[in-house]
Amino acid sequence: MFQVAGGSPRWQVPGRFHSVLHSALLQSSVISHLPSIQPSLVLPSLQNPPSSSSVKALLLTEYKKMSYVDVADPVCGPDDVLIQVRACGICGSDIHGYDGSTGRRIPPLVMGHEAAGVITGVGAQVKGFAPGDRVTFDSTVFCGECVQCQRGDVNLCDNRQVLGVSCGDYRRHGAFAEFVTVPARILHKLPAELGFAEAAMIEAVSVGVHAVRLTPVTPGDTAVVVGTGMIGLLTLQAAKIAGFAQVIAVDTEDSRLAVAMELGATHSFNPKTGGDLTEYVKSLTKGQGADAAFECVGLNATVLSAIHAVRKGGTVTLVGNLTPKTELPLQIVVTRQLRLQGSCASAGEIPRCIELLATKQIKVDKIISAVAPLAQGADWFAKLYAGAPGVMKVILSPQV
Repeated sequence: MFQVAGGSPRWQVPGRFHSVLHSALLQSSVISHLPSIQPSLVLPSLQNPPSSSSVKALLLTEYKKMSYVDVADPVCGPDDVLIQVRACGICGSDIHGYDGSTGRRIPPLVMGHEAAGVITGVGAQVKGFAPGDRVTFDSTVFCGECVQCQRGDVNLCDNRQVLGVSCGDYRRHGAFAEFVTVPARILHKLPAELGFAEAAMIEAVSVGVHAVRLTPVTPGDTAVVVGTGMIGLLTLQAAKIAGFAQVIAVDTEDSRLAVAMELGATHSFNPKTGGDLTEYVKSLTKGQGADAAFECVGLNATVLSAIHAVRKGGTVTLVGNLTPKTELPLQIVVTRQLRLQGSCASAGEIPRCIELLATKQIKVDKIISAVAPLAQGADWFAKLYAGAPGVMKVILSPQV
């Protein structure tokens, strides 16, 4: 079983696989950075546990190498639920972790944090959930007890862990598997009318909804959304719902801008062909600039574009974080009295996101490029890492 030193066990690995995995790790340059791997001795009791002794999982065995392997049933503690995964989305952060560039996907690891499924077992202390419930869950495992959690900022929990992440401080296996265990406190029930592939988008939707919730808006305001990848497309839909009358989508790919227009953007702008973004925005706002900008990429050029696009006293909400550092035009920010607001994950917005998806106020059908078998996950990771054209969101399902 994988076990983080000082932490709780999450998955068992059969002996037949343990020796192969250990051999692979010995050849990996990250071996010195990994916590110990020890066999499991205790499996907490479950109500209605699964009958099979092993399940399939997509495992990152070393950087840029994923294997579809047998692992033992995941361990479920007294406050956890066991979920049969029906759908799990490949997140951009998974792709960036795939090659080790983020330092947050240290092998061996079962990634995956955007998922939905059906409860098949509950721990002895779990209340309010039962086998058969259709559920999704927050990607953030928060403690519920620290100062941040008590304030309602569960996304900033002092003891925060993220499903499908291994960063040295902890290793928490995720949902690219037939089964996963999660604490009941991060669960949310799904309505019958919401399909599992759509439900696997809820975590991503919550990122956009959270960013918009943090941003001041008066009905009739103008917003610029820089970057129309998945998060940008979800953010622009949330911005329209919140009351922004004009939503200007900005991207260097015309195909993405076309989707943005279909999903509610009122204007689109390609900086490669359209000239100067700042002047374009001013032309639509009586020379003032946008009231708010949502930066959904996280690169130096895109952050600067967002800052220059807003009016005096405007707000720039930073959602993307591809690069750890960017240039700050300090005098512009100060003399124009701009507000720069970071936005991290979500904090309580998931129930609202479930409603928005179930009522089709936020649409994800044009964002989901493919629903594929989990067994094909390694191939899809390779395609996405290589930048497969026209592919935005891939959902993996053990049942397909």
